[in-house]
Amino acid sequence: MDVKQCVLTSLDDISALRTMLSGYTPDLLLVFADTPFMADADFVATLQQAGGTLLGCTTAGEIARHEVHNYHAVVTAIRFAQAHVQLVTTEVAGMADSFRAGQQVGSELTPTGLQAVFVLGPGLNINGSALISGLKAGLPEHVGISGGLAADYSDFKYTWVLSDNGVSHTGVAALGLYGAGLSVTTGAYGGWKSFGPFRKVTRAADNILYELDNQPALDVYKRYLGEYADQLPASGLLFPMEMVDASRTSSGLVRTILEVDEKNGSLTMAGDILSEGYLRLMHASTDDLVEGAEQAAYLVRNNTVLPMPASALLILVSCVGRKLIMGDSSDEEVEAVNAVIGHTAPVCGFYSYGEISPHQDCRGARLHNQTMTVTLIAEQS
Repeated sequence: MDVKQCVLTSLDDISALRTMLSGYTPDLLLVFADTPFMADADFVATLQQAGGTLLGCTTAGEIARHEVHNYHAVVTAIRFAQAHVQLVTTEVAGMADSFRAGQQVGSELTPTGLQAVFVLGPGLNINGSALISGLKAGLPEHVGISGGLAADYSDFKYTWVLSDNGVSHTGVAALGLYGAGLSVTTGAYGGWKSFGPFRKVTRAADNILYELDNQPALDVYKRYLGEYADQLPASGLLFPMEMVDASRTSSGLVRTILEVDEKNGSLTMAGDILSEGYLRLMHASTDDLVEGAEQAAYLVRNNTVLPMPASALLILVSCVGRKLIMGDSSDEEVEAVNAVIGHTAPVCGFYSYGEISPHQDCRGARLHNQTMTVTLIAEQS
């Protein structure tokens, strides 16, 4: 595996991208970028002309090497020694269509030799949990899934997914990774801590939370937020909720708010809610979140066949809420992952509205919020 990377600070830097791609035909181009890049026809055309499979999305921050960038574009070009990829896409027509979209892209991927899938979807008007459930229904059981949902910093207005077809507000793109010499290892961990009383979920449907303790969920949540309530839904990124099962045992999964409905008093979450469970508020410090990123990296390192191949790529997908908490210290969680992995592999990634990875209990892919997820793609030479 040969990897080249270019960080563009503005569209004026597009010549640097052309220079990187000159005489180099990649198998895969991963692109994580701010919205103006995705909206620029010249930028997208330059990527399409490179000749490789194209996959990317808009972000709430871009990750390259050991750094977190804001309002940049990170383009990573990969050429495999023997492995190959297949990209399939569809459009998702709203939350109710999420399962169907996932199942379609999963079933269209060629199953023979499929090692893993990296999937990107829109960050708005989608049920990430249903998307993953559909994807798993369309894939062989052994195939691992990771990826994330596109973002728009803390604006929650427009998100874009990039594929060979161009850019789309409603696109879902699933990348199949193939080859006997290919190894894909994943890890996910949060670092948030629960506090306050358990609130019973008394009415919910899929990812829409209507009532907590027989009261409108939005009213209960606003009482917790106090002065931050006027800044919803963006302020919800600072106050996620832990899902707890009916026996008040933590599920290890976190949920954040995508939308609020003042009329119905409901909260739309990024993924499904345990309808018979409880929710608790969560908080975290920068140190807590950096420690969580370390734990995600340990999960990858401890499950990677050693010695690690010299040819590898790290893809980090973290949450916009974590970035808002850490501010200028966001680099620390990226540095922590690199320190734990202890490898010189190139790094790319983004801050998202939802992270996709197997849960820490390894029972298959889940939608995470407020979580650092690590995907290590390695190819034996």
